[in-house]
Amino acid sequence: MNQHNKAILYVILTGLGFSLMSLFVRLAGDLPTMEKALFRNAVAALVAFSALFRSKEKLHLHQGSLPLLFLRSCFGTAGLIINFYVIDHLNIADANILNKLSPFFAILMSMVILHEIPKYSDFACVIVALAGAVFVVHPTKGLASVPALIGVLGGFCAGTAYTCVRKLRLSGERGPIIVLFFSVFSLIVCIPGTLINFKPMQPLQLVFLILAGCSAALGQFSVTKAYALAPAKEISVFDYSQVLFAALWGFFFFGERPDLYSAIGYVLILGAAIYHWRKQNQRHLCR
Repeated sequence: MNQHNKAILYVILTGLGFSLMSLFVRLAGDLPTMEKALFRNAVAALVAFSALFRSKEKLHLHQGSLPLLFLRSCFGTAGLIINFYVIDHLNIADANILNKLSPFFAILMSMVILHEIPKYSDFACVIVALAGAVFVVHPTKGLASVPALIGVLGGFCAGTAYTCVRKLRLSGERGPIIVLFFSVFSLIVCIPGTLINFKPMQPLQLVFLILAGCSAALGQFSVTKAYALAPAKEISVFDYSQVLFAALWGFFFFGERPDLYSAIGYVLILGAAIYHWRKQNQRHLCR
């Protein structure tokens, strides 16, 4: 398997991880947002620390990476909090489609920060996949509101964070360090809000939040690996696999059956992904 296809696999694992995280957070029921976010990051921090503890270099940072680690954590945490805010103020469909603006911003910020210039076909595939996501989630008039504008900012923050991850990996920084730094940073930000609005949970809720944290760890490690292997312009379209996974969980766990519009969306997303995969393989064969 070539490096490009490995990157695609990791992006799909990212979609799987974050879609499972959303599922378990939903199954956890009515708990404060910051409390859920705290568990999301706590488990990822523990997994990353465990991986680093077993490594030879331990917590050693690559020279010069600290400012970029801080920048990645700031943008990543801002994107996380904004996403939760948008979920609280818009319906789930609108919040999801705004979150899926991040692949666009990842490509745009890669042009600015890393000078990775996409081809027209790269942009076209992402646009088609985004259109498919619109069909699947059925956004409403809520997109024309102040919370929606804040949600666009959240997409920008997430896309910029992905770009920072790639730059860190290209400079030689290790994946577990990136995940640990971000997770601990987010924990520090979430602790005050959790203490203020803490709500005792049932044992089953605790289990679901731990599973949500494990799923988030899968997503974080996978996205860190993916953007180390390939630029955003080559793999961003596969980020929409999360929409497909979410639809599967909705069907199996909540009896949410897809309608005609959703079916059209699935075809658009899969079609864009398959076309882009074939196009990129042809480019790599011609090199």
